[in-house]
Amino acid sequence: MRKLALVTGCAKGIGAAIARELADAGYDVVVNYLTSRKEAEALVKELTSKGVRSFAYPCDVSNEKDVDEMVSEIETRFGTVDILINNAAVDLSSVWNEKTSDDFRRTLDVNVIGAYNVARRVKKGMTDNKWGRIVNISSTNGINTYYPICIEYDASKAALISLTHNLAIEFAPYVNVNAVAPGFIGTEAELEGYDPEFLTSEQEKILVGRYGKPEEVAHLVKFLVSDEANYINNSVLRIDGGQYGA
Repeated sequence: MRKLALVTGCAKGIGAAIARELADAGYDVVVNYLTSRKEAEALVKELTSKGVRSFAYPCDVSNEKDVDEMVSEIETRFGTVDILINNAAVDLSSVWNEKTSDDFRRTLDVNVIGAYNVARRVKKGMTDNKWGRIVNISSTNGINTYYPICIEYDASKAALISLTHNLAIEFAPYVNVNAVAPGFIGTEAELEGYDPEFLTSEQEKILVGRYGKPEEVAHLVKFLVSDEANYINNSVLRIDGGQYGA
């Protein structure tokens, strides 16, 4: 029986690449999105053409009630969620004098509490089945890459790593919980708004000499949810091309 994956915030970018990779590997995929309905529906059409089941569900993961309704709908239509990819995130980066506590709070609500809400909701099904995988999409910004322009984003990704460790302990022994920490990935959203000179200087700090591709993050996620990764748990895996001195 095919396993079912829920990928949050996956209408575009890294999330969409993960959804495609999982579908290519034969997993059924639920596409969660918030505002990008057109892109989400197009992605579902693409995934179903690969011969797997898929549907799109709009949900603000920071809202516990909405998350409960989403997972209940998934369980009714497809059954238990076997694999959760917590990818939904916001990055409200702005210069220091323009930052607000509301922006900081919204970033934490989505990037951290949102991941907690969905993980908490799918736990029972995974533990009842004695199998589950959770991969949280963090960032090198949460480890040792610091840009004050995105201080709230950096803090949220560091908190997501801490959440990963705690969930791994709480969900053991049947559910493996890991985090992936991408560096600079060359999506439109990732590179938008940065000064070209800054982007050039940052690329020079990447040992492989280029920005990453969303598909490369997706390859790693696919491995972590596979049986080949059964003994990988409570870990944070960087995927940044050997970025240094950020």
